[in-house]
Amino acid sequence: MTLKIAIAQIDIALGNPNKNQQTVENYAKKAADSGVDVLIYPEMWNTGYALTSLETLADNDGVATQNLLQKLAKQYHLNIVGGSVATQQNGKFYNTMFVFDSSGQKVSEYNKLHLFGLMNEEKYVSAGSSVNIFKLAGALSAGAICYDIRFPEWLRTMMAAGPQEILYIAAEWPIQRIEQWQIMLQARAIENQAFVVAANRVGSDDDNVFGGRSLIIDPLGQIVSQAGDDNEMLLVADIDIDDEKLVRGQIPVFDDRRPDLYY
Repeated sequence: MTLKIAIAQIDIALGNPNKNQQTVENYAKKAADSGVDVLIYPEMWNTGYALTSLETLADNDGVATQNLLQKLAKQYHLNIVGGSVATQQNGKFYNTMFVFDSSGQKVSEYNKLHLFGLMNEEKYVSAGSSVNIFKLAGALSAGAICYDIRFPEWLRTMMAAGPQEILYIAAEWPIQRIEQWQIMLQARAIENQAFVVAANRVGSDDDNVFGGRSLIIDPLGQIVSQAGDDNEMLLVADIDIDDEKLVRGQIPVFDDRRPDLYY
């Protein structure tokens, strides 16, 4: 089965949810005009890392974000991996990913598990505690957020739960570590024998310059399509998820695991 996948590699206005919402809407229309099946956005697209202002900026229970993504999914018949947004839930703040199918049905909600100390995330945001596994556009999938990719044991936990075919990543990854971003994503594709679709932002905030280079990678670690380091764009590529079945058939990594000895 062939899927047309799109990544919205966008700039994010720090602390300006209204402006960022308009950008998200614009890219949904671009994706629909391109005949896309699945669209993914970057991490924290509603606020950026405006962590000291979350009390006034974070989306209460994610209601505004969910309403927007549901509307866009139904309006444009798009499956949407909603990147992630700052949410406020029961008096705590989270970095939350919502996933909606093309009928507007929410199929997954995930709070980022690993919080990034170099950007002080753990001082303001609470960590999640659940997996993010879902079926989208007919493909068994999993989703993670930025720093999560440095924990291959966590991604393997999700990918080993079933024959996940696509791993979606949303990020705000700085330019100074952008080479590591690409290398780790290629490794995650190879070791999990799955397509990796990774959305990073461009632009800057008060403390960081972000590296772009959003990627779509096949199960052999080969780059199917790649965006530049500093330009906003809609990155579009076709992937054949049956290729993943061939890779897993040739090298039965998941069958040969010895988890009884790993922990």
